[in-house]
Amino acid sequence: MIYKIKFTHCKYIMKQNSNSSKKSKTKFVFVVGGVLSGLGKGIVTSSIGAILKAGGYSVTAVKIDPYINLDAGTMRPTEHGEVYVTDDGGEIDQDLGNYERFLSVHIPKRNNITTGQVYLSVIEKERQLKYNGRDVEVIPDIVNEVKKRILECTNGYEFTLVEVGGTSGDIENLVFLHAVRELSREYPSINVMVTYLPYLKNVNELKTKPTQHAMSKLREVGIFPDFVVARSEIGIDKPRRWIISKRCFIDEEYIIDNPDLESIYTLPLLFEKQEFAEKILSKFGMKKDIDLLEWKKYSNKLRNATKELKIALIGKYVSHGKTEHADVYLSVLESIKHACAHKGIRPKIVQIQSTRFEEEPADAVLKGFDGAIVTGGFGSSGIEGKITAIKYLRENNMPFLGLCLGMQLAVVEYARNVCNMGGAHTTEVDPETRYPVIDILPEQKELLKNKKYGATMRLGACLAVLKKGTIVSKLYCAEEVFERHRHRYEVNPEYIEELEENGIVFSGSSPDRRLMEFMELPAHKFFVATQAHPEFKSAPLNPHPLFVGLVKACLK
Repeated sequence: MIYKIKFTHCKYIMKQNSNSSKKSKTKFVFVVGGVLSGLGKGIVTSSIGAILKAGGYSVTAVKIDPYINLDAGTMRPTEHGEVYVTDDGGEIDQDLGNYERFLSVHIPKRNNITTGQVYLSVIEKERQLKYNGRDVEVIPDIVNEVKKRILECTNGYEFTLVEVGGTSGDIENLVFLHAVRELSREYPSINVMVTYLPYLKNVNELKTKPTQHAMSKLREVGIFPDFVVARSEIGIDKPRRWIISKRCFIDEEYIIDNPDLESIYTLPLLFEKQEFAEKILSKFGMKKDIDLLEWKKYSNKLRNATKELKIALIGKYVSHGKTEHADVYLSVLESIKHACAHKGIRPKIVQIQSTRFEEEPADAVLKGFDGAIVTGGFGSSGIEGKITAIKYLRENNMPFLGLCLGMQLAVVEYARNVCNMGGAHTTEVDPETRYPVIDILPEQKELLKNKKYGATMRLGACLAVLKKGTIVSKLYCAEEVFERHRHRYEVNPEYIEELEENGIVFSGSSPDRRLMEFMELPAHKFFVATQAHPEFKSAPLNPHPLFVGLVKACLK
């Protein structure tokens, strides 16, 4: 009986691997991390993808996150950073945003794999007797589930980049590293380790010992990197390159320098200067010219920009102890940079905690700024500060772009101060307000009543019909657009007519005009807001029109 079970077990593994190998003809580039997190593996992965795509190859990318959450939707932005939203409604890791920006493609939510998704799927299959009553184990069942999910993302692509979150030696990403090891044996693959070389100023030297230990940990699970990407403050020197080569068993030519750069969008050019794409292709027995002309043009715009714009980013989640968060509003920050580069401008972006407007005069906080963006968010903290800031921007004819909650609060401010609706508010903050100009959708009320918080908001790309002749329609040069959403509250239909009679133009709505998607004030220099998150569709080589519109207005 024992032998029969073991035989069936082996047959099951062989069958699964055999089936999966027939489905994909992709080549894998696996990116793993060493020493510490936050090195920029996502930017490295994105840049590799950009240079391969510049060679004419079709490229996609997958991000593996070792946390047990099913997705990033219920995580605090102050802890996890930005929650990125895909066209198909995924609330996922911000690295998917980097992939989309660098590759100029739309990536589905399935390309973000988490520990929670993997274990939940295996447990559900076990409950349904899909393992035929045998014991279910981490190896092979969890590993096979990871492999299956990765392979599902590869169809139709010549290259699939897979970034494994965490660092070598972490307990939580071991199953993913085992999956990488197995896929590397079954498919044409290379492994890239992104490592950190700490710079000790007292001895004026980069240290390689942490990298040596990280490499040792990877070898313990059977992964032998083909390339080492060395992150550092100053760039790797020849002695350190030699040490890594000899002690990590890798040729010097396969150690790629990745120092701190003024702009992340120059990294593809730095990689190409080191012939990184050619070296990757040679590992696969391939050869092709790489055309980075568009990236060079973009880099030249960045380098030659002299005129500066000072733009305020007003948000709820700016402060982080004594420092500022760099990634809570990551896509907004990048979208401003894309638009400024498009116009040959150097942006100076200052993040402002919205509670400052509750403590200081708005004219003092915004002195010297050319324009402002009021971002999204949830909950009541800092709300009155945002409303105060919006009032100042409207009354002083300063360029303003409102995003999601930024649009909702622009409606609240206008209702209070122009439409004489004293105390008007969103029911998210004041459920008893006399003028609920922003209210929750009925279907959302039922979800919240049953405590169904995860993946239940209005999510993903939604169609908006634009009103002809408006600022928004002229910026988009279109009558219909799809933008991504992540919210529960909407402009209350009961107040739309009164708001419009008092000067607000709702320049875009859902096809049935039930949901207001865009608003603007025509007499203002630039007062535009959207219920959507346009920042999720901006890219360095294709800046978003709303951000370009804001920058143009700031220049005037």
